[in-house]
Amino acid sequence: MQEANDTSRWKLPRTLDLAAAAGFLDAMHSRLQADPRLRIDASEVETLTLPCVQIILAALRSYDQVSIESPSQACIGAFQDLGLDCAKLRGAGESESNGRTVDIDRDTDGPPAQAGKQPMTKRILTIDDSKTIRDMLMLTLADAGFEVLQAVDGRDGLDVLERESVDVVITDINMPRMDGYEVIRQMRSSPAHKTTPVLVLTTESEADKKNLARQAGATGWMVKPFDPDKLVATINKVAP
Repeated sequence: MQEANDTSRWKLPRTLDLAAAAGFLDAMHSRLQADPRLRIDASEVETLTLPCVQIILAALRSYDQVSIESPSQACIGAFQDLGLDCAKLRGAGESESNGRTVDIDRDTDGPPAQAGKQPMTKRILTIDDSKTIRDMLMLTLADAGFEVLQAVDGRDGLDVLERESVDVVITDINMPRMDGYEVIRQMRSSPAHKTTPVLVLTTESEADKKNLARQAGATGWMVKPFDPDKLVATINKVAP
């Protein structure tokens, strides 16, 4: 990351790809701790992948004085893929998404609930072996007003469910020790979690795998990378 003398101004590097996402998240945390009025100079960005866009969006939503300055065409294009105009984003709550990048299998009809902070806190358990995904989910869900619990694989997730009560579970499919399908099956075999909403968040998009998850008892299916607003709206829909 390129440094500037002014700690409130941060010039982004040319490349922010998937491999850079974890380091970018850590750097963003450090910058915001140093100065929550961060001005993000995106003038030299040539590659900006969706996970890194999500990290920037989380910062914009969480800190009123964070802004993007001089966005490059690559930066503008990355935000436009989510239906957003990054040149107009200034602080929390000003972005909207058309949800075009997310595919959700719903068991219920009707439009998704409006995203936003909730008067009553819901507890969400996220199960994923990727620290980057867990961190991005934490940023998105905590900013939406949810209490977030985390598990690093399927077995760890079931251990958390034995100790804690939750309103929604978000699980990956491909994980060590126990995959997401088995997590769902074991949840549905337990009286305590027979009706707990379970959203699958995965890189998989094949119809047969969606059907397998549905047969196991999944409530919905979302393909990574996820749209933050769509995820929050879906949680509000399945656990009103």
